[in-house]
Amino acid sequence: MSELVRQAEEAVKASSVLMTAGTVLKNKALYEIAAALSERKSEWLEANEADMKAAEASGIKSSMLDRLRLTPERIDGIAEGIMKIISLPDPIGVVDKMSTRPNGLIIGRRRVPLGVIAIIYEARPNVTADAAALCLKSGNVCILRGGKEAINSNRAAVRIMRDALKKAGLPEACISLVQDTSHETADELMHLNRYIDVLIPRGGAGLIRRVAENSSVPVIRTGEGVCHIYIDEAADLDMGAAILENAKCSRPSVCNAAECLLVHRAVAESFLKKAVPLLDRSNVELRCDKTAYEIIGAERAVKAEEVDWDSEYNDYILAVKTVDSFDEAVEFINEHGTGHSECIVTENYSAAQSFLDRVDAAAVYVNASTRFTDGGEFGLGAEIGISTQKLHARGPMGLEELTSCKYVVYGSGQIR
Repeated sequence: MSELVRQAEEAVKASSVLMTAGTVLKNKALYEIAAALSERKSEWLEANEADMKAAEASGIKSSMLDRLRLTPERIDGIAEGIMKIISLPDPIGVVDKMSTRPNGLIIGRRRVPLGVIAIIYEARPNVTADAAALCLKSGNVCILRGGKEAINSNRAAVRIMRDALKKAGLPEACISLVQDTSHETADELMHLNRYIDVLIPRGGAGLIRRVAENSSVPVIRTGEGVCHIYIDEAADLDMGAAILENAKCSRPSVCNAAECLLVHRAVAESFLKKAVPLLDRSNVELRCDKTAYEIIGAERAVKAEEVDWDSEYNDYILAVKTVDSFDEAVEFINEHGTGHSECIVTENYSAAQSFLDRVDAAAVYVNASTRFTDGGEFGLGAEIGISTQKLHARGPMGLEELTSCKYVVYGSGQIR
């Protein structure tokens, strides 16, 4: 028996306890986790410092280092997020659609946990705590498999959380970490369908595609974010420039950051003259089509290649394309987007409504930054990821999205 199978068996045993744990006990465990992460902050930061040094030595780009970095303030924010999850309603046990059939059967639908959830993610140690907390509140056991860049940070976080689970009276195996970060272990995890109910990959397009194509465990795709900002001919250009800067520059390494600007040809020159100085503050590289390249100039712009229209840069790089019409913008987004978050900036009501109707994405915005696609911003607490598929959940995956349902049927001797 491999170590991973043993770990999965322990997770299944823990699931039988956690699925029937009441809200009070789960909230107690979450409180202990939040308190422990705060109290043992120095332990987590020390482990993260080892990861940061190794990552810097290996030459990881600065935007990815930002995803890996923990600070006292970020840990405080993680603990605060867990406390918010405590305050959210528990979805487990909620019954809806209760009805009495003509034969006297009383049939209802009850929310239940998914069971054992495995999560494969990259160098973001905050995901370790966020995912564990959401799974716990929704009655799910989690098996976490983070990237090698964050292994020390993840080990420290899981060690702290398992101690807190024990203190609260729940099995430590409700939260576990795959210690081996090799591709072989990830492949083995993808085929433990005897033990794991759902597998959620969270990271770049390459990771998500590999998991979706190779896993025999049901997969929920999350995180692929080729997001667009479309500046319509009826846009408030100052508003558009501010939205673009926020969507691209506030945190370029996350999946809800903008990767491509579409601008209507009628306002392209006026808009770019407003937007480029804002993007210059962060030294954003602009990969432009012919028209945008001519407007911005060879000293500042780079000629785009075909691959740029489908690239998730996770960096201070922006693809820039001019379009001749609203229809062209919508068609381009539906062809090249990943179904994550898309935005139109316009003062034209009809264009705004048509954009909402026709663009196929989990979150569609009118006059607001795509950076708001987030469980906390949507009122869900933290989120396990942003689902870019249509089944079984779409958009930020909060507590309810981590549940399934069962039908409960009350009879009085009916037979068929």
